[in-house]
Amino acid sequence: MRAMSGDDVTAAVEGCVAALGTAVDRDWKGVGAGRLEWSCRQTAEHIANALFGYASRLVTGAQDYLPCVLAFDDHARNTGLLEAIRSTGGLLAVTVRTTPRGTRAVHRQPFGSADREGFAAMGVTEVLLHTHDIAQGLGIAYAPSEDLAESALTWLFPHVQPGPAPWPTLLWATGRGDLPGRAPVTDWRWRNNLVIPAERLTLAGVRPAAARDLSLGGDGGFEWLEGGPFEGTRVASSSLVKAYEAGVHRPEFGVFALVRHEDGRAVGGMGFHGVPDEEGRVEVGYDLVEGARGQGYATEALRTLTEWALARDDVDTVFATIEGDNLPSQRVVARAGFTRATVEEEQTARDEHGMESGLQLHIRRS
Repeated sequence: MRAMSGDDVTAAVEGCVAALGTAVDRDWKGVGAGRLEWSCRQTAEHIANALFGYASRLVTGAQDYLPCVLAFDDHARNTGLLEAIRSTGGLLAVTVRTTPRGTRAVHRQPFGSADREGFAAMGVTEVLLHTHDIAQGLGIAYAPSEDLAESALTWLFPHVQPGPAPWPTLLWATGRGDLPGRAPVTDWRWRNNLVIPAERLTLAGVRPAAARDLSLGGDGGFEWLEGGPFEGTRVASSSLVKAYEAGVHRPEFGVFALVRHEDGRAVGGMGFHGVPDEEGRVEVGYDLVEGARGQGYATEALRTLTEWALARDDVDTVFATIEGDNLPSQRVVARAGFTRATVEEEQTARDEHGMESGLQLHIRRS
């Protein structure tokens, strides 16, 4: 698993043009594109418009949709449509390569924005899926590289359990195919990573691809303060990857990198130990790079993440378990609005939930 880049956009577009270029002498207007309601021509125009729209918003970091789309000549040839896809794909590829790290622009699904890697992944996914649709309508062969399909899955479909092969899994996840042992998909959407702003930090959701890199000793695509990431972030990232591979990962309740506004450096990690239980309880954990401690970052991030969680309908309680001699962490949760659980609550946590002896339970409720 790896980050998405402008090179991936270029590779996807080249594969599209090579496949569809074998059928430019066919009637694209009168043939439906796979399972879509569009014709093959309309679908090709959509690919170009999607790539154009992504590049246009990302290049400025637009926080609203631009009031323009590409207009196509009714008499344009199919070769012209492919040239438009090559051109707009090139625009997106260059924009992804030159956009600064951390820039985000508007995209509705599902968290309101995407970063440069997210726009690259969306562009690649649009090209792969709609080239498939057109090829299916025209009756020609098309299969992208498994590497591109896997990257699209790990970047945009963190909630989808990996299948036996990436391309069939991507087709299944988007309602375009069947996968043995899994029910057909009739309603789907991809998921860019969630980011939650705080006063001095941004809590940036860690995707499965980035989590795999962190768990293996990499930087996950973040620029870390010296000494980071700390071991707790790597362990949490390993757990995220295991949850993803098991099909139980939910990105809203995953791991977040704490990125400092002043210099774009990640100073720690924070996240949940899983989804809320039936009682609406969810556990939170965190760590900071040593050079960032004592400056209130953990308190700020914990307060922000806890308030975000408690605003949801499926969360009633956020709790943290802390070692009895870890006074700095106890002060962090206290400043973030947590209170020490009662003796009875702690005993219940040990008896019914397996909390280790020596740990304290700290709770914040809605």
